[in-house]
Amino acid sequence: MHELGIANSVMEAARAEVQRRPGTRLSRIGLRIGDLAGIDPEALSFCYQALVKETDLESVALEIERREWRQECPRCRRAFAVVDCETACPACGETQTKFVAGDELELAFLELEGIS
Repeated sequence: MHELGIANSVMEAARAEVQRRPGTRLSRIGLRIGDLAGIDPEALSFCYQALVKETDLESVALEIERREWRQECPRCRRAFAVVDCETACPACGETQTKFVAGDELELAFLELEGIS
């Protein structure tokens, strides 16, 4: 289960950022995960919750944004979401389309709050 390692890396990155910004507290972590990233968002969320339990990050919310698999047509330049692994352009029928999104694994944001 590589989701456990990913959750741990996310926690380490978040802690490092808070240490670089004295007087702040982390409140939310946002991730972007593509459909083709090979990561189960539910498993990742479960692993994160297990890792932060009874730690300084226990109250920090993890938000996961799913990114769909997208292709682009070289003929009509239309970008489209892939459904049922069908990569042909739905507008013009071109079969030689180009991958443009869907394999992301990104730390999208860290929401920090000032400590009074």
